[in-house]
Amino acid sequence: MASNKDLRPIIKMVSTAGTGYTYVTRKNRRNTPDRLVLRKFDPVVRAHVEFKESR
Repeated sequence: MASNKDLRPIIKMVSTAGTGYTYVTRKNRRNTPDRLVLRKFDPVVRAHVEFKESR
């Protein structure tokens, strides 16, 4: 049986606005095998922008 850390790794979400602001979260590899893209708030720009998964 796979351990919890292998199935849900910790990933870093980097802002596409170029501010360098990041979020840290977990994702399920079985449900989302490709890179994650979420629209979240960037406090540096003070707007919602896309955050992409970095490795």
